Amino acid sequence: MTVYLICDVDVRDPAAYEAYKAEVPALIRRHGGEYLVRGGAHEVVEGDWNPVRVVLLGFPDAPSAKAFLADPQYAPLAALRHRVAHTDMVMVAGI
Repeated sequence: MTVYLICDVDVRDPAAYEAYKAEVPALIRRHGGEYLVRGGAHEVVEGDWNPVRVVLLGFPDAPSAKAFLADPQYAPLAALRHRVAHTDMVMVAGI
């Protein structure tokens, strides 16, 4: 079953974040994932959630998404993201 990683990323060091953006797409693809939304304009239409930068990734299944997140080659990129941005992330099963 397809799963989605829904992320709200508050980038605090845009210059450093560029390195993350340049390297991570290949790892996402390696695990069968793809970007569906990568930033861009958004509009809050209901509720109190006011995301900063919305990123939506699709993966074929939960094991693929988890393998991406646990990939040893992703670890230094995740550490970079943690240093230069605050991220809220959820994994949601599709229908």
